This record gives sequence, C-alpha cells and structure tokens, in this order.
Amino acid sequence: MSDDDFPPDEGLDATAEGADGFDADLLEQELRGAAAVLNPLPAELLQLAMDAYVLHDLEARVAELTFDSLVDAIPVRGVEDPPRMLTFQAGALTVDVEVTGDGLLGQLLPPQSARIEVLGGPAAARPLTVDGMGRFAGDAPPTGPFALRLRTDRDVIVTEWLRA
Repeated sequence: MSDDDFPPDEGLDATAEGADGFDADLLEQELRGAAAVLNPLPAELLQLAMDAYVLHDLEARVAELTFDSLVDAIPVRGVEDPPRMLTFQAGALTVDVEVTGDGLLGQLLPPQSARIEVLGGPAAARPLTVDGMGRFAGDAPPTGPFALRLRTDRDVIVTEWLRA
C-alpha cells in the first residue's frame, strides 16, 4: 500500500504540519473544542481562576502569619467559642485581626491609613474602612478561605490565605 491509497486529511493545515504531516496546533484546537462541549468549565471555577489572576500583583508583599490562636494559644476554660486571633507581619507593619461569628476586627501597627479588602474565593472583595488609629471592622464573617489585601500609601500587602 502506498500513501496514495489513503484519502487526504482534509482538516490539516499544510503550513503548520511537521515533517511527518502531523499538525499539533490543529489537534490541540480540536481537543479544546471537544472538551468545551463534553466537559465545560463551571462558571464558578472560571471566576475563581480569574480572581486569582487578578490578585497576582508582582509588587505586593506577603504578610506572614506569625500568630494563630487555633495553633498557638492556650485554651481558656469555660470559653466555648473564643474568637480567632491572627497576627500578620510584613516588615515593620503588623496586622492584628480578630475573627468572630459577627465579623472581623483589626488594627494596623503602627497606625496608618490604608484601604483593606477581604478576599474570599469567587465572592467580590469586601472593602473595610480604616480609622486614624489604624483600626478596621467588617460586619460579615469570612466563610471559607480568605485573605486581606492592604493598600497603604507606599505598599500593597496581601496576607496569607486562611480558612475561616
């Protein structure tokens, strides 16, 4: 049998073919199309991926978790549902946060003005206001994984992601 005995491949682009006649770009395009039809990407996952990409900020510094009351604190007898206390450190800036069933309370040390957003998966970032003493509060407790993004006059700082 020779190559003349087989019908020509009508879907292949001769300009993108390799030496063996195989077009990897066309195959990838057809596989992506089949995957989109047979197993479409859930809208929530796409939104989460887009939000994660938006969070990618090369100039942002990561505030390291230095204290978590779930791990580091000694339990207090008689207290059934204590608030979760978190401390993040980024250079000279300390962020203290208390997570309760009613929301978030926190303070920036040293006190300074900043814009703070509570990041939480596919949900839109919730802004928090910071007063002149560096204090902030949010009336909605985080659910699921969350992080804080702080925009000071000089820096963008993102805390580590934690599960509420």
